Amino acid sequence: MAFNKTERRNKIKLRLRSKVQGTAERPRLTVFRSNKQIYAQVIDDLAGKTLASASSLKLTDKVTKKEMAAKVGELVAKSAQEAGVTTVVFDRNGYLYHGRVRELAEAARNGGLKF
Repeated sequence: MAFNKTERRNKIKLRLRSKVQGTAERPRLTVFRSNKQIYAQVIDDLAGKTLASASSLKLTDKVTKKEMAAKVGELVAKSAQEAGVTTVVFDRNGYLYHGRVRELAEAARNGGLKF
């Protein structure tokens, strides 16, 4: 069955979300990647609340997309720790763990989050 890129990612996303769920003790760190920006949120799925978030929209530096993702990873780790979150479960949202998604995850780990 042939899929386009979006349908394929949604299929992978649904398969991942059936296995990954955020709780109050260990919320879910999810990533959304557009062509120009990258966004990250720390979500408690049981309560339905976003505990922390960061995006590349507020960054004004002229840097590459990978460097931008690393800065967003640091920002989301900092805001998650301010909210009292130290451990998370990583939700790559159907994207491959490569490139910008990997940079964000490694920067969040270096920022103090455990997953």
